[in-house]
Amino acid sequence: MKKKRKKRYKKRKLANINISVSYMIILALASTFIMTCYFSYAWFQIQSIQRYSIITGNLSGTIEINSNKVDVIGKGSISYTPLTDDDTISITVTNTSDRNIKNSIYYYTDSASDINIGYASDTSTIPNVTGVEIEKDGQITYKLKITRAKDKTINFITTMGLVNSDLKIPDNYIAIDEYAIPVATQLLYGVGDYGTIDKTDSEQTFITGTDPNNYIWYSGKLWRAVSIDPNDNSVKLVTQWNITTTQYSTATLNTYKNSYTEQWLNDTSTDGFLGNLRDSDNFIKEGNWNATMTTETTKPETTTIVSSKVGLLNNYEYATSYKNATFENGYLNNGLMFWTITPYDSMSASYINYNGEYKTDSPTGTYGVRPAINLKSTVSIVDGNGTMDNPYRLKGDNDKQLASVKLSTRYSGEYISFGTGENNLYRIVSHENKIGTKITSTSPLKLNNSYKSLGFGSNSIFSSSNIIGTFLNNDYLTNETYLTSEQVNMIEDDTTWYLGIIGRNTNYKLAKYTNTSATTLTSSVANSKIGLLRYGELMTGQFETSDSNNDYWILSPYSTSKSRSITYNSSGDNCSPGTSLGIKPIMNLKENVVITSGDGSRNNPFQIKLED
Repeated sequence: MKKKRKKRYKKRKLANINISVSYMIILALASTFIMTCYFSYAWFQIQSIQRYSIITGNLSGTIEINSNKVDVIGKGSISYTPLTDDDTISITVTNTSDRNIKNSIYYYTDSASDINIGYASDTSTIPNVTGVEIEKDGQITYKLKITRAKDKTINFITTMGLVNSDLKIPDNYIAIDEYAIPVATQLLYGVGDYGTIDKTDSEQTFITGTDPNNYIWYSGKLWRAVSIDPNDNSVKLVTQWNITTTQYSTATLNTYKNSYTEQWLNDTSTDGFLGNLRDSDNFIKEGNWNATMTTETTKPETTTIVSSKVGLLNNYEYATSYKNATFENGYLNNGLMFWTITPYDSMSASYINYNGEYKTDSPTGTYGVRPAINLKSTVSIVDGNGTMDNPYRLKGDNDKQLASVKLSTRYSGEYISFGTGENNLYRIVSHENKIGTKITSTSPLKLNNSYKSLGFGSNSIFSSSNIIGTFLNNDYLTNETYLTSEQVNMIEDDTTWYLGIIGRNTNYKLAKYTNTSATTLTSSVANSKIGLLRYGELMTGQFETSDSNNDYWILSPYSTSKSRSITYNSSGDNCSPGTSLGIKPIMNLKENVVITSGDGSRNNPFQIKLED
C-alpha cells in the first residue's frame, strides 16, 4: 500500500511540474511577443491549473481625412495637402480591435518649418503626451488647425498601443499640441490680400491697407492690430469701435497726461476701461504713448511720452495705417468720430472725422474713444483667421464650456441674445452693483425697421415718470416687440440711476460722483427698473458706421435745461429735452441669470436663462 501511494504521489507531482513549466513557457513567449511587436497582443485565459487557452490578434483600425481612408495595423499613415494657408481638418480614427486601445497622432513634413499644426480649441478630444483611449469598436475625431501650409504635403501617422503601454513618437515625426501661435508671428507671416506688413519704421512694424486680416477678439471687444514692436514682438491694438464718448481734457490742460481720456482709459474701477478688461496683467504690457504736440501726421518727436497700460493712437500711427491707400478707405476709418492722443496746439486736440480725415477741436469737445493697448509677446492665437467674421481668438480668452456659468462673471462688451425681433442683441456694460450684470441694447431700439424716437421730457432730469422714463418702464417692458415676459423677469426691479450734470469742461466722474476722486456718490439720482447709459460709461459709443446709426439720449444732463445725447457718428451733443431722439435702454440683470450656450461674440451671443 505504501508503495502504491508513493507511486501515485510521484505521478501527480510530475503532472504538476509539467503544467507549471508549460505555463511559464507560455508567459515567456507572450512577453517576448508583446515586447517585439507593440501593436500585437496575446490574451491568456487560465481557467484552472490544468486548462488554458490563447487568443491572439492585431491592434487594428482606420484613419480618415475628408473621405480618404487608410487601414491601420498598429500604426498607419495618411497624407494631406492644404489648399489654403488657413485650414481646419477633421481626422477620424476608428478602433476595429477587440479591445480598447491607446491612440495618438503625429505629423511630418519636409516643407518649410514655419508650418503650424495643432488641435483646434473646439476639438472634442485633445490627447496628452500619453495618448487617448479609444474603446473597442469606437472612434475619435480630432479637429486640427493648420496654418501656412498651402500646397505643402503633410504626412500624419496614427499609433495604436495597449492601454497600459507607452506610445513612442515615430522617428522624424512631431507630436501635436493644442494650436497656439504668438500673435506677432502670425501677423508677420501675412495679413491677407488687402493688407501689407510695412517695415520702413525701425521702431514699429506697421500693418497697412484697406482691410487686412488683423481682427482680434479680446475681453468682449473687437480690436485691430496696428503694429508690432520689433524689439519684443509686442503688438499694438486699437478697438474697432468707439467704446465710449467723452471730452479729451479741460480747456486749460491741453495735454494727454492727466486728461479726462487718460483717466478714463486707465481707471481700474467699474466706471473705467482698464478695470473691466480681462486679466490685463497677463495680456497687456505697460505702453509708452507718444503724446507729443504736433500739427503734422508725420512721425513726431519724442518730447512727450506717457507711460500707462492703455492709451490712444497718435496721428502718425493712424495716418500710417492707410499708407499706399487713402484716409477714406484705410482700415482704421470706422466711419465714426474719435480722439487721437495728439494735441494740435495749446488750444486744440486732434480727432478723426467720420470720413476718416484728421481734424482738430477744443479739448472740451466730445468725441468717441477708441482705446489702444499693447499685447505681450507671450500672448498666443488659438483660433480664428483674422477676418471680421472670424477674428483671431487668444489663449486664455477663448472660453468654450460656459453652460451654467453665471453671466455676472463675464466681461464688458460681450454680446447677449436678449430682446426680440430686430431688437434681439444686447451687450454687457459692467457689474456696477457687484451682484448682477448691467446690459444695454447694441443699437438704439427699432420699430418696424425704423429707429424709434421720443422726446426726453419736460426738463433734462430723468425720472420713471418723464416721457422717456414712462416708455422704458411701461411699454418697453410689456410690449413683446421689445422683450418677452421671461426676459422681463430676469431684470432687477429697482436700480439707482446717477444724474450728475456734465457740462462743457467737466470730468466724466461727475456724472456719478460729487468729486473727481470718486469718493462720494452724487445725491442726484432716480430709481426705476430701466434707465439709460450715462456720460462716459462703458458702451456709450457706437458700434456701427455712422450711416447705420441713430442719435440717442443718455442719462446725464448737460444743464438743468438741456439734455445730453450721442450722435449717429459718436460725437456728443446737447439739445432741448423736447427733441425727439433714439432710445438705448439699460438695466441690471439678476445674479442668478446663467449662460446656456454661446461664446459672447456677435456671431455667437450668449443664450441666457434665469436659474431657479
